Amino acid sequence: MSMDLAVVDYGSCKTRPSALLNSIFMTTVNAAAKSLVAVASNAKAADQQSEKWRATDHMRFMLMLMTWLAVWVLRVLMDHCPFSTASSYSLDDLMMLPSTGASSTSAFDLVLQQDSTNYIQPPPSAKALGRALTHLLALLNEIPASSRKYQFALGMVDKIIDENTKCGHLEMLQVNRSALASAFARTSGILYSSLKSPRMSEDSWTWPSRILQSLPLGSFVASSLKGLSTFFPWVGTAMSLFQNKRQLAVTGHEESVNDLAAEKHAQELLWITSKMVECGAVDEALVQWSLSSGLASITLLSNLRVQGFIVKITAILIGELSKVKHEVPRQVKFNILVLWIPLLCYAENGLSYPVLTGYERVEMEKTMNELISTLPNIDQEVILTNWMQDFMTTSSDWPNLHESYTHWCHSTREFIPRVMHEGGQLCECTLYT
Repeated sequence: MSMDLAVVDYGSCKTRPSALLNSIFMTTVNAAAKSLVAVASNAKAADQQSEKWRATDHMRFMLMLMTWLAVWVLRVLMDHCPFSTASSYSLDDLMMLPSTGASSTSAFDLVLQQDSTNYIQPPPSAKALGRALTHLLALLNEIPASSRKYQFALGMVDKIIDENTKCGHLEMLQVNRSALASAFARTSGILYSSLKSPRMSEDSWTWPSRILQSLPLGSFVASSLKGLSTFFPWVGTAMSLFQNKRQLAVTGHEESVNDLAAEKHAQELLWITSKMVECGAVDEALVQWSLSSGLASITLLSNLRVQGFIVKITAILIGELSKVKHEVPRQVKFNILVLWIPLLCYAENGLSYPVLTGYERVEMEKTMNELISTLPNIDQEVILTNWMQDFMTTSSDWPNLHESYTHWCHSTREFIPRVMHEGGQLCECTLYT
């Protein structure tokens, strides 16, 4: 059975107004024409009878003007702002398309098929997955650790990282590296902020004094009370005692909150470091750890649990640094050793809970000795001199870098005669010439 298909001119459909707009326009034109005839007949009858227009006549005339104004607006829209696209057809065009039962394609299916062929869906990108992973890692810093959603977010991050690693594509591996490097920098910055001690108020007055200063002549009364403390010591003693108790209560509460936040972020930083080692992105962590001078100094005053996490992070990074010691720049190795060895000396290693085992401590000392031996003599002097100062002033016996210190002294002794001998030969040659 033959079937004739109607040919639709797609080029004309692009500028042809929709059937709905055309129908509205024609209805409005008819209504405007009828209102014009009605107004004209009423006006003619009123003129013949010499009657004035009533209120209804004025309303009918205004309605006619508004109708013709609507006709003009619709005409402008149809001429300059067509609502139809390449897939917009009039009702007559749709009826012209054949419909021969379930086996044939309906007119609406043809329209949808044309829309789907014109729209090209972009392929999925690895950047989208990277943005999702970065977002989840940022949420971990914000969600409290006591929330059940925290474990959910942590599980999602772990799952995405593991699946990207198992995928094996270079783009997926780069997604893991970039997201973890960004999370390492962000978390270390948040940890540094949470470890900062809250600044004490520079105003030495208590809240009654501040209330007095806000009143009329309050500054004079407050200064008088301050002057009375010179002649009556008990006034100043009472005021300072009240102020100290208040400051101790506020400071103690702030420090406890900051300690909990710092412990959470330090634990997150340890987890991120372990993931970076698994994903082969430890080089980013090494560079950032070598530049964290502020964090290294403020960690010396932190609580024991935070110090324990930072010691573990440092041990992991120093262990990974020894594996790529010939590929890492000298400045990175020098900065890591000179910044973080003081923490290893001052941190409480295992009094309340084990931070590093005895075997791990021995391996750490061997690793640090190897790294120090790869540095120039002047860098060894700075690192070992600082280590000796910290080692002698702390109660801890770890890390004991006496082997590197002895080797540095021995190499310095051997180097001095060689320099003097070469310098003497140079002077002798100069004298003969």
